[in-house]
Amino acid sequence: MEDAINQAIGKASETVRHMRWFQVTETRGDIVDNKVAHWQVTIKVGFTLDE
Repeated sequence: MEDAINQAIGKASETVRHMRWFQVTETRGDIVDNKVAHWQVTIKVGFTLDE
C-alpha cells in the first residue's frame, strides 16, 4: 500500500507544487489467483499556494 501512496504522490507532484500533507480516503486492490495483485489508493493532498 505504501508503494501505491508514493506513486500517487509522485504523479501529483508533476503538476502540483508545495504539497504538505496527504490523507488516504479509500483503499482497494485487485485479486488475481486468490492473491492481492496490487493496491490502489485514493488520496487527498494538501498544498500551499504561491502568493
